[in-house]
Amino acid sequence: MKRLTKFVASLGIATMATASFADINLTAETASPGGAVYLSPAHLTEIAGTRGIANIQLADGQTLTNSIQNVAEGKTDIAGSPHILPFLMSRGVGPYGSLGKEKGAELAGNLRAINPFTLGIFFLFAYDSKNINGWDDIEGRTIYNGPPRGGALTNARSMIQIVTGLKDGEGYTGIQTNWGQAGTLIASGEPDAIVLPELFPGSRLTSATAAGKMTGWSMPKDIYESDAMQKYMAAPGSAPFTMDINALRETMGEDWTFISEDDTFRAFATIGGNVVHKDMDDQLVYDLVSAYIDTMDDLKAKAPFGNTVNFDNPMLGMCGANPIQYHVAAARAWREAGYQLDDCAVAAD
Repeated sequence: MKRLTKFVASLGIATMATASFADINLTAETASPGGAVYLSPAHLTEIAGTRGIANIQLADGQTLTNSIQNVAEGKTDIAGSPHILPFLMSRGVGPYGSLGKEKGAELAGNLRAINPFTLGIFFLFAYDSKNINGWDDIEGRTIYNGPPRGGALTNARSMIQIVTGLKDGEGYTGIQTNWGQAGTLIASGEPDAIVLPELFPGSRLTSATAAGKMTGWSMPKDIYESDAMQKYMAAPGSAPFTMDINALRETMGEDWTFISEDDTFRAFATIGGNVVHKDMDDQLVYDLVSAYIDTMDDLKAKAPFGNTVNFDNPMLGMCGANPIQYHVAAARAWREAGYQLDDCAVAAD
């Protein structure tokens, strides 16, 4: 019997081979509402309950750095995760430096993916009233670049440094706040500009324009194509992003202006998915993921960005240097539904 799976098993009813999964209570952690990282587990919570698979208690507004460690340690059942976090954990570096390499690798080895999504697209944007002229104009400015810790902050700082050569606290003043306060901070006008992972269209970007029109800047083409940026975008948790700038303008509406030196908007995406402990019961995982896939159209219809965040791309960012792999039962559910999933993306256990 595996960890935190059958509620009936925890009561000692081991003889009930056909126990109903409706009796299972699970916990899940995710970020604040408004993005794919929230919508995905929220949808899973809904369908798991309505289909009698499990009762999932979802806590939002969490710091995902902590959330995936909770899953790895058996304190939480499901968590949203950028792929960069298991990578850092497996090496005991960054926010997991206190774990050390050996303990970090052990904990990262407990994590298994069940489904994918794009968390956001990193780009520079600002209110028109700030009179910012793009990437070359952020030196000495105050830049909102994420929560106090975690993968989003690391990515934003890295993007700014690769594009401009500026470091947080030296070339510009970075400010951070928890995700739940992001909209308020942006609308306050305190930051001169913002570099965050956003969606097109996303609720935070849409609501921000209530305080004024905004402009977003593409990554310069030469920087985007540079060895440094290409290498960064190939790392676990990141992926290149391009979009026709006219399509982007149409998508975001008249409150937004987007600037690029040509017809392409360039940025990079942060990618990831929901993870569980490797010892979660196979049948439970299979039932959860099968129900999730079966209701994919409903999931996509719940948000205007539903078709653009790779909910139905299980190979998103998998293999290579990414240490995270699919739970074997999740892989079975995706494959039986007709999706391609390479062997390198599936754990042996």
